[in-house]
Amino acid sequence: MTVKQATTDTKPDGLQVIQALSDPVRLEIVRQLAGCNGGELGCSAVVVPVSKSTASHHFKALLNAGVIAERGEGTRKFFQLRRNELDEQFPGLIDSVLRATSA
Repeated sequence: MTVKQATTDTKPDGLQVIQALSDPVRLEIVRQLAGCNGGELGCSAVVVPVSKSTASHHFKALLNAGVIAERGEGTRKFFQLRRNELDEQFPGLIDSVLRATSA
C-alpha cells in the first residue's frame, strides 16, 4: 500500500484563501472538513451538490490556495483542513467565515 504524504508545500496566501472561501461549494467543503472528528475525510465522504468533475475542480482550488491538504492512500484521496497553518497566519479567519455563513 502506497501512502502519499499530505501536500502542505503551498503557504496559504490571504487573497487566494478569501477567493477560495467565496464560493459556496468550496465553503461547504471547508465546513465539512472543519466539522469532521477524525481530522480528515475521504473524497467520497464530502457531500456537495455538484458532479464529481466539478467537485474535483473545487478541491483543486482549495489545495492551490493552501486551505486544505491532500493525502493519497492507494487509489483513495483524503483531505484535511490546514487549520493550524491558517489560524497561525490568519487568526480567527476560518471561524469567522464559518460563523458568518452558517445556514
